[in-house]
Amino acid sequence: MAMTIRGGVRLHWRLEGAADRPVLVLLNSIGTDLSLWDRTVPLLLPAFRLLRIDTRGAGGSDAPDGDYSLSMLADDVVGVMDDAGIARAAVAGVSLGGMVAMQLALDHADRVSALALICTSATMDPAAWQTRIDTVRAQGTAAIAAMAVGRFLSSGFAARHSGIAETLRDGIVRQADAGYAGAGAAIRDMALAGRIAAIAVPTLVVTAMLDVSTPYAGHGEHLLTIPGARHVGIEGAHLPPIEAPAALASALRGFLDGDDAVNAAADTLFDAGLLNRRRVLGDAWVDASLAKRTPFTADFQAMITRIAWGEIWGRPGLDDRTRRLLVLAITCALGRWEEFALHVRAGLREGGFTTDELKEVLMQTAIYAGVPAANTGFAEAQKIIAMLEQDA
Repeated sequence: MAMTIRGGVRLHWRLEGAADRPVLVLLNSIGTDLSLWDRTVPLLLPAFRLLRIDTRGAGGSDAPDGDYSLSMLADDVVGVMDDAGIARAAVAGVSLGGMVAMQLALDHADRVSALALICTSATMDPAAWQTRIDTVRAQGTAAIAAMAVGRFLSSGFAARHSGIAETLRDGIVRQADAGYAGAGAAIRDMALAGRIAAIAVPTLVVTAMLDVSTPYAGHGEHLLTIPGARHVGIEGAHLPPIEAPAALASALRGFLDGDDAVNAAADTLFDAGLLNRRRVLGDAWVDASLAKRTPFTADFQAMITRIAWGEIWGRPGLDDRTRRLLVLAITCALGRWEEFALHVRAGLREGGFTTDELKEVLMQTAIYAGVPAANTGFAEAQKIIAMLEQDA
């Protein structure tokens, strides 16, 4: 069992993976140890050498009395990296681990090549954390274990995986009271919000859709003030390494192991496609569509924006009016009524074609694709025409 001793405090860590891989340091949330990453590690090992560290106060590390600070915890990470022979690495941290990662990038910029900030924040409610610290010091970690696990996992996941939820609860109960309270003080006293704009390494901000502790609104969104930071949203609650390991590993590998030139090209194609999409469908519809993206649909939305809207609608061989009418005929013939309605509405609203031209397309479709298809097309189009006339 690897140990680093810093100021008389033993820090437990584990290094695994091929020595020729780039190193990724994995840091834990409060109330968990390095086993937090067990479900995600197999998905990361093909790409990285992994250094997992038990924060002081948790797991196999010592739990000294007193308040800890983010600077202290960041210095612990540096001490472990020194003993592991790692000069510089990417760092991914969940919750408290993300806070430590930000502190590390500020205090020891030469040791950090990139950051992945997972379900974390640069500011928390000090009073709420003081209350939790007082409870732990007076009644022990058992007093807050159920509450903490209730925030760690979504209710659906916890119901389906009761063993995982129980293991997390037991882990908090077994944690030294001094260790949990000391780490809580580091969260309570953090002073990151006014400094994160000085972080100068590539940064990925990961938020989870069901996270009630550090959601995108009020927490993740503020981390995007880090220059050049990217954001990805995934399913689940506060502990993605447990609840969404595949999605998290994919996000980390895409960010840390991806080709910068390929990523830049994809961004360029997306931006070009978005211009075409807005021109054809209108800003209001596109803004509403983007706002409804979820981690489940975001990749699909990005793909159709790059390919359908960027590549096809951007080709010079046909004008927008011709393409609009082609889409109407094809979607009517195939019975793709949701897409048909979208393009009828957008075309009439944006002046892409007239109602007479729409009628002629449906007449032509009746001959070549069948009267029943055109009949439904006329009915669907009539609903939209009436709606637009009512709104006018």
